[in-house]
Amino acid sequence: MVPRIQVSSVSSDEPRPEDLPVALKVENVLGCKWSIHLLQLLADGYARPSEILRACPGLSAKVMNERWRMMIRFGIVRRTVLGDRPPIRVEYVLTGVGCRFIGILDEVRRLQSDIDEGTVSTWAERTFDGR
Repeated sequence: MVPRIQVSSVSSDEPRPEDLPVALKVENVLGCKWSIHLLQLLADGYARPSEILRACPGLSAKVMNERWRMMIRFGIVRRTVLGDRPPIRVEYVLTGVGCRFIGILDEVRRLQSDIDEGTVSTWAERTFDGR
C-alpha cells in the first residue's frame, strides 16, 4: 500500500510532481470521491471554483481547495490567476497528466459496467497469464 501524503504543509523542498510515484497519485486522487468529481467537472469544461461548487452539491470550499492543492502538487491540475488586482479570476485546467487520469476514470467506469452486465470473467475462470 502506498502511504498517503498530507497536503496541508507545503514547503519548497517537496518533490516535484514528476518525481512522485504514479501509484501514490492514483491512490490519493482516485481514493477520494471529491477528487473524482472535480476531475470530471474539469473534463466537462468547468473551470471556475464558484461554478464547480454549484455543480457539486455537498462539496465544501475547504475540501475543494484541499483537493486542488493536492492535484496541483501532483501535476494533475494547473491553477491560473487572471487579473492583477481585484476582482481576480481563478481557473483550473487539467494538465496532460490530468487528462490521463480521466482515461483511468473512464476505464474504471467501463470495468464497472462490464461487471454489472456480467461480461467480465471471474478470477476462478482466468489466470494471470491470460489462460
